Parts: sequence; structure tokens; C-alpha cells
Amino acid sequence: MVAPSNPVPPSPHSDRSASCPSERSVSCPSERSEGISSPAKLVIRPATVIDLPALRPVFEAAKAIMRADGNLEQWSAPGFPAEDLLLRDIDLGGGYVLLSDEISPRASLGRDDEVITPADGHAAISNGAEGGVENPIVGYFALLPSPEPTYSYIDGAWLTDEPYGVIHRMASYPDAHGIFSAVIDFASSRYAHLRIDTHRDNRIMQHLILKHGFTYCGIIWLQDGTERLAYER
Repeated sequence: MVAPSNPVPPSPHSDRSASCPSERSVSCPSERSEGISSPAKLVIRPATVIDLPALRPVFEAAKAIMRADGNLEQWSAPGFPAEDLLLRDIDLGGGYVLLSDEISPRASLGRDDEVITPADGHAAISNGAEGGVENPIVGYFALLPSPEPTYSYIDGAWLTDEPYGVIHRMASYPDAHGIFSAVIDFASSRYAHLRIDTHRDNRIMQHLILKHGFTYCGIIWLQDGTERLAYER
């Protein structure tokens, strides 16, 4: 199917939907387009069960970013994302963590931090720590293969019917730099087509998604009937 020309996302002030345990989306700080100086190196590796305790504060930090930006409903279900959802990502080989030597992890959100793209535009990829020591986990995302069941119907049109990768549950500390760009570079190296969706109140993510070359395609619905804005590139 071909996407409609010049699609316009619904107004962020339209009716809002509550989050649910199956909710997916992304939360990370806005990205800086200039003024790049000495960004830290990010490493991406597959997530493991051992990483689960370190991921909870990452998601709490992501929720704090959302709330500070006025996004009050996304990921509001207690304990989201549930451990079994993360375990499913890991079992499918689609859960990934991001490591950085730039900051010490913390779950608080004290200022409106910005993301800086890594100098070479790519994150390093690792299968484990060198010498038994790793830098701290500063982010997480799921990259899963098509088909995504909730994408089977869209109020709009996808850009292509070709196989695609789906990005879900992207989260990071507010001090972690380059997360969104690193994830998109990583995902693009594995899939020719990418799809992603986000909450209508997540203005930060809508901006980042469009900035990184995605096209707004329409509205999809989660299994519980709540809607999301859907994008493809």
C-alpha cells in the first residue's frame, strides 16, 4: 500500500488513551542537531536475564522524561514494562541494552538534557564485556521482526508491504547521549524497512522519529483498543 500524500498526525490535544501492559513506544531526550564536541561511545549488545535489575531504573527514568514533558498516560500501568514482556524480547533475540562510559546511571530527571549523536554516527556492537568489565547500562530497546500483529490494520497506509523491523520499548537515562540515533543506525543495518509507533502525547518522540527520516503513515490500535501514531521508513 502507498501512504497518503502529506499525512498529518492527529493533534496532541485530541482524545487520549490509557496505557496498558502491552504498550510499546519510546522515550528518550530530544536530540541536538549542532554543537557536537566530544560525545561518548555507545555499545549495543543483546540483553540477558542478568540485565533485568538494571533495566527497571532505566524505564523509570524514561517515564520521568514523559511526565516532565506533559505525557501523563503513556507507560502509566504499574511496573510497565512487565518482566515477562522483557523476557519475551530476550527469548526472541530482540532485546538490546546500550552501554556508555559517559555517565553513571541514575533514575532522576533534573533537567531537560539533550541527546548528542556519536561522532562517527554509529554505535559499537559488542557480544559482551571485554576483560570482564562493562560500562553501565544506560538504555534499552527491542528490535523485532515483522509481522507485528497490531500493524495489520492501519487508518492510513504503510509505505510498503515488504518485511520490516519493529522498534519497541526504547528507553534511556536523560543524561545518556546519542541513544535514538544509535538505535536507528543499528536497526537500519539489519532491516531495509523500519516501523515504529508512539503515543499522541509523546511530542519528543514524534519529533525525533520524523527527524530521522520516518514518514507518518496513520493510526494503529493496540490489542486493548488504544491508539498509536505509526511511522515507517
